[in-house]
Amino acid sequence: MRFLAMTAALALASTAMQPVSARTATASQAPAETAKPAVEYDIAFPRAQHHEAQVSVTYRSLPAGPIRFQMARSSPGRYALHEFAKNVYSVSAIDGAGRPLAVQRTDPYGWTVPAHDGTVTVRYTLFGDRGHGTYAQIDPTHARLNIPATFLWAVGQDDRPVRVRFHPQPGWKIATQMVPTRDADVFTARNLQYFMDSPVELSAWDARSWTVPGGAKTYSIRLTVHHDGSAADLDRFAAMAQKVVAQHIAVFGAPPPFDYGTYTFLADYMPQISGDGMEHRNSTVISQPRSLAAANFAQIQTLSHEFFHAWNVKRIRPAELEPFDFTRANPTPSLWLAEGFTQYYGPLAVERAGLASLDDYVAQLSGTLNGLLNTPARAYGDPQEMSLRAPFVDAAQSIDPTNPNIYVSYYPYGAVIALALDLELRQRFPQLSLDDYMRQLWRDYGNPERPYHPDDLRKSLATLTGDQAFADRFFARSVTASGLPDFAPLLAQAGLTLRPARPRSAWAGPSLVKGDAGLLLTSPTAPGTPFYEAGLDKGDQIVSVDGKSMTTPEDWAALLAAHAPGDRLAIVYRQRGGERSGTLTLIADPTMEIVPNERLGKAPTAEQSRFRQAWLGAKPTPAPSPIVTGLR
Repeated sequence: MRFLAMTAALALASTAMQPVSARTATASQAPAETAKPAVEYDIAFPRAQHHEAQVSVTYRSLPAGPIRFQMARSSPGRYALHEFAKNVYSVSAIDGAGRPLAVQRTDPYGWTVPAHDGTVTVRYTLFGDRGHGTYAQIDPTHARLNIPATFLWAVGQDDRPVRVRFHPQPGWKIATQMVPTRDADVFTARNLQYFMDSPVELSAWDARSWTVPGGAKTYSIRLTVHHDGSAADLDRFAAMAQKVVAQHIAVFGAPPPFDYGTYTFLADYMPQISGDGMEHRNSTVISQPRSLAAANFAQIQTLSHEFFHAWNVKRIRPAELEPFDFTRANPTPSLWLAEGFTQYYGPLAVERAGLASLDDYVAQLSGTLNGLLNTPARAYGDPQEMSLRAPFVDAAQSIDPTNPNIYVSYYPYGAVIALALDLELRQRFPQLSLDDYMRQLWRDYGNPERPYHPDDLRKSLATLTGDQAFADRFFARSVTASGLPDFAPLLAQAGLTLRPARPRSAWAGPSLVKGDAGLLLTSPTAPGTPFYEAGLDKGDQIVSVDGKSMTTPEDWAALLAAHAPGDRLAIVYRQRGGERSGTLTLIADPTMEIVPNERLGKAPTAEQSRFRQAWLGAKPTPAPSPIVTGLR
């Protein structure tokens, strides 16, 4: 096999000649010529029922001396270690003449070929049965491949172009952001970084597509879906996706300059899949084990979140992630913006697209805000600290438990900071909003692409507002420290009331359940809660409270209903080491909720209605192109 350097015209012509199954990217931009021969991968699935793939990779014109082949330990879009080498076995190698080569293994992560004739082909078996954006899943219905979990590479050869031949099972088609060739089963990538960022779905997927204008160019948005639902379900979902995509584009004024003219959603909604979303430069993996209809099309939330990443994190990119190092965890203190602001815009775009009711959107916002207002974790670190803890929590595996009270996810943390900044900008600078801040970041770091450092985000806010003091105060309070604003007056601008949900209800801490030994605490207790201050923790059994035996959740609910915040009750409980006693001082339920004023019998004022519309209303978008079946 040889690498085909395609001009734009040749790529478009070859795409037109291909069957639909190969048209998963339009090569409007050709990979650059290089002096080094392409890396040639080959993957087949002869034992798909046993979740195995047969893989080979060939490197030519290698320098003399040992060559190390490595499996990744991390993956784009993930921030923890994932030891992909554990699923690689039966490794062998041959030289350019087909002669067997010695293969040495001195560590868990790779293999070394000590001598060769300039050409090395490594062959191995891959096991994969985790349908998820991070891993690989192979079965008779499909092969869902995250590239770092699937293919090894030769260390020091990262700049070579890549050429991959797939051997799909009968009926399978290939969807990927890699560049197609005249051969429907062969795709290319310009280098290792792009290759590793290019997931692949091989299955009998169905597709819908449409186009979006982008200045002088037109881009194709492609929705490929492996599912067991109906064509009508997919039509409905595609129409929803088109509206959401349009609202995200409206934030920035134009789509990102997708490298090869297309953006592809790789969706899997099958029972064996795991729920996930994983962003990539010109595509995203979105998956859920329920069908579209069974989930009532809730998958639109993940689709919305991941598409916003096409700007935020894939192009407006933290310096710590560029280039991505596949051999280690890649931490950055800026995930509160990269993931958290994306978490804010995901539901917001769904609301602006008219796909959620105001009550549903506000309920979702309530949950996010309430969780952050009531977490003890903010006492242990600001959002940058929580971002840096990502390698310990981002699907990382460990046996020993950690203190559950010292960490809150940078997803809701950043989403609440985004909410604060959006509402404060609209309050202090009526002509500005968070949309303007995202456009400022796009100008500063996205187009042209220039990775940012943490303090650059403060500088961009000062540039946008022309108010250095405002930018300094906001970051000093809520980014480099853990303070939050008073949200009640900020939300009141939109005719929304922030209030305690159950202010007169007595509360002691997390819920209790009936276990074999009686009534048990099923969640860790948090500092400041009655259970914590009385000495109880997860796994403890309640024996009695206020002299009354506690054996069922109904007993507990009746006790709380009979008391008020401030009541002090004797409690007896069983903990490691035996029976203990203490005093339980009940407090008011701290749960907060956001309520539209209409539900309180107060119509929003004209000014509040204008504010709400400017914030949550649909943004102007160009007339949509027709959605077509298959791929454009």
